[in-house]
Amino acid sequence: MADPTTYRPAPGTIPTDPGVYKFRDAHRRVVYVGKAKNLRSRLTSYFADLATLHPRTRQMVTTAASVEWTVVSTEVEALQLEYNWIKEFDPRFNVRYRDDKSYPMLAVTMNEEYPRVFVYRGARKPGVRYFGPYAHAWAIRETVDLLTRVFPVRTCSNGVFRRSAAMGRPCLLGYIDKCAAPCVDRVDAATHRQIAEDFCDFLAGRTDSLIRRLEKEMLAASEDLDFERAARLRDDVSALRRAMEKQAVVLGDGTDADVIALVGDELETSVAVFHVRDGRVRGERGWVVEVQENATLGDQVGTFLLQFYGEELEMSSGVPREVLVPELPDDHLELAQWLSGRRGSRVSLRVPQRGDKRTLAETVERNAAEALNRHKLKRAGDLTTRSAALTELQAALGMDEAPLRIECIDISHVQGTDVVASLVVFEDGLPRKSDYRHYAIREAAGDGRSDDVASIAEVTRRRFLRHRSDRVPDPAVSDAVEPDADNGGDLAPEAAIDPKTGRPRRFAYPPNLFVVDGGQPQVHAAAAVLDELGVADVAVIGLAKRLEEVWLPGDDEPVILPRNSEALFLLQRIRDEAHRFAINFHRSKRSKRMTASALDGIPGLGATRRTALVTHFGSVARLKDATIEQIAQVPGIGKTTARTVHEALGGAAIPDSPESPDSPPTKTPERTSQ
Repeated sequence: MADPTTYRPAPGTIPTDPGVYKFRDAHRRVVYVGKAKNLRSRLTSYFADLATLHPRTRQMVTTAASVEWTVVSTEVEALQLEYNWIKEFDPRFNVRYRDDKSYPMLAVTMNEEYPRVFVYRGARKPGVRYFGPYAHAWAIRETVDLLTRVFPVRTCSNGVFRRSAAMGRPCLLGYIDKCAAPCVDRVDAATHRQIAEDFCDFLAGRTDSLIRRLEKEMLAASEDLDFERAARLRDDVSALRRAMEKQAVVLGDGTDADVIALVGDELETSVAVFHVRDGRVRGERGWVVEVQENATLGDQVGTFLLQFYGEELEMSSGVPREVLVPELPDDHLELAQWLSGRRGSRVSLRVPQRGDKRTLAETVERNAAEALNRHKLKRAGDLTTRSAALTELQAALGMDEAPLRIECIDISHVQGTDVVASLVVFEDGLPRKSDYRHYAIREAAGDGRSDDVASIAEVTRRRFLRHRSDRVPDPAVSDAVEPDADNGGDLAPEAAIDPKTGRPRRFAYPPNLFVVDGGQPQVHAAAAVLDELGVADVAVIGLAKRLEEVWLPGDDEPVILPRNSEALFLLQRIRDEAHRFAINFHRSKRSKRMTASALDGIPGLGATRRTALVTHFGSVARLKDATIEQIAQVPGIGKTTARTVHEALGGAAIPDSPESPDSPPTKTPERTSQ
């Protein structure tokens, strides 16, 4: 625990201009980012008596080891810089708006040659249009089922699409006219893209023009006595009207707005957002977060707007013309200017006072209150549970401080084959999936035998060698202390920021606790590697599955945690997550090996060509049924190699045909070294 007085800057050195500041810990990680109209006034408040600070602020200033700031010209610049730094450094003490559940979206991959529609959860990708979020996945599927009758865009995966194209037959949806079947060239790429764009236009709210167009086509077909087409268009119009009826009209003037409500107590705040487009509720979202210290309702609104519209720009809805909030933050003019820049046109940020918008805001507020009540009932004590688990671990293992960063490794194999390992990372009791890593074991792979102890030693060595390579000497002491790669005790203080990119290095700092899946032998193997590398500030334990015993290096008896212990529950979660991650990687690696094993040893067929063949035909079984001409159509496969593959897989040998005088001689490619 650091003493804030050791890094407190002299008050006269802090400017009184607006700016953005960063607190860093001893490993140079950014732990908090903030902005201020007056940097001197704001930063001085952090160095008051610790007893008078909010608990979260007190923990932050004692975790930090330095503070730095950047002066800007205007508050809008400060707002933009704060957002950029929060997004880049992901500081652990900044409030993060996490969904209280995972909301499904409707995604349309406009970046593909043949766009497809599917249910999606996760980070948004460029070139993909998203609609929603929806409360339930079945609501998306019901909507898609209605709309594909009118807009037959493909909904199949890329694998099914390629398989149908190879067989020359569409899937069931193609036969029942719920897919235009571009896989078998019923429509070309341009026509299918137009269908996808009409699908997106309807979901984006441009419904009236589409219905009017279909009604005109229906009347024209009726006048031409094409009654079958007219009846089909009539059914299409009915399907579109049914889809529209599922979205209630809440604002009759066709307003585009986001309505935001915040309801909270002294510990947590619930945030609810209704996305209203063209007067209809297109989606809703909710979050439950810890209350910011000494923050007013306006301050919380400002923080939410900065994070939400900074991250959600890629959504199809984007930033609307109006943002309705329960209270305006102090810097609402700067926020409105920033939102207008994100949208590209003027955005109104205001509090609804009367009429339909005020009524809708009250409805959103009731939803936020209900979400907070559900969260309290479902996850009562969750915030204190993680803290209790880390505190219990600290006491049980005799650590100087709570293990805020825990890493765990697990080994997976089948009778010594395809040996792999996983490393998972938990920070503050929560998984940090961006730092997860896979390892293919090198030492055990050559002899075909399983040695979990040696595998754990290898993974431990590779992980902490990466830690050593990522460390950067502190310029302030690099001239006085010569870093020694073989002696961890003589290293200068490290920086976790890459000087070339300016971004944090994920493994430039060690974990507080390193967990291995296993008992005494595994723990001793990991501890021996750390001793060899001179790593002395990392605690190592093993969690044995049989009795859930916790083993410490050098101890003959394990530590037994109570069965109802929050610390044991946290260790089990971490170990199970490492096991799941390792199993998934092992299965994928084993599947790839078994798929390509039938092609091993064929002359002229290296890894790249094997992959190309399996990708093109979908499986080795289909490759066996292919003719030489079909195999030769795969990019990179000549006719001679195609004949070799065909014969090696059991096909009948075909005599060489005489080459024409104009054709160049065929050269057998050399076999790729494996």
